[in-house]
Amino acid sequence: MKIAIAGGAGFVGRHLAERFDAADVVAVSRRTGVDIDDVEALTRTFEGCEVVAHCAGINREIGEQTYQKVHIDGTRAVVEAAQRAGVKRIVMLSFLRARPDCGSPYHESKWAAEELVRNSGLDYTILKAGMIYGHGDHLVGHVSRSVQTIPLFATVGFHEKSIRPIPVSEMVDVLVASIDGKLPRSTVAVTGGEELMLSEVVHRVAKLVGRRVAVMPSPVWFIRIVAQVAEWTMKVPLIAKAQARMLAEGVSEAAPPTPGLPDELRPTLPFSVEQIEAALPPRGGFGLRDLRLPRW
Repeated sequence: MKIAIAGGAGFVGRHLAERFDAADVVAVSRRTGVDIDDVEALTRTFEGCEVVAHCAGINREIGEQTYQKVHIDGTRAVVEAAQRAGVKRIVMLSFLRARPDCGSPYHESKWAAEELVRNSGLDYTILKAGMIYGHGDHLVGHVSRSVQTIPLFATVGFHEKSIRPIPVSEMVDVLVASIDGKLPRSTVAVTGGEELMLSEVVHRVAKLVGRRVAVMPSPVWFIRIVAQVAEWTMKVPLIAKAQARMLAEGVSEAAPPTPGLPDELRPTLPFSVEQIEAALPPRGGFGLRDLRLPRW
């Protein structure tokens, strides 16, 4: 079976591609010369594919890469191209709490993309996933580098909300099952096997990299300011505004309420030493190389 992966150069897309023979995978991304909203290019790329795994997405806007362009226009183009190319099924990776009319452009644009897929007339599976971690992620990777830069970490809100992080290996298991047609015409919530607070994530990661860290409760408004500054100044922000919103709400339960996975597909792995070590980047903190410095 030949599959196309939209967002094939991204974090989850790369891990998904590794599960298949290279000859059976067509990776779609700007790096491969195909823009996500180019219907004609996507149609040519999807020719001969039975399934499209739509993993493309952004957590902040930079220039022309807006939520409208990537999440909404991009999904509309993926759907139209799939229809033209005779693709049988779309598997879309969405966010656990994507929903309309909530005041967050990220959440609302992801929901709009879900609706485009649900109304496409094609067989589909929409996976509303929580926080995913693994090699190349923004969770363990950023926490690790942060605690090696400064021994202080701020929570999002004085009263933390829980998260259920998903190892990327288990997320890919669910994606592969969906590609194989095991969740036809369904929208399902995907969460990890252990519920914990971000502060506990920080302490576990810090211990593994040999650092002591103090966790400081902080108001949500302060973290939003930090997130905006990080988006302005860092190539990959320590925290983006959309991520601040996610953590302020918690990432443990789907919104709107959504059925979970069947037991045989449900992630079960805890946020353990083994899983964290698999996700850790090379040792080192943040530095000048991480800043968006002007070119003179």
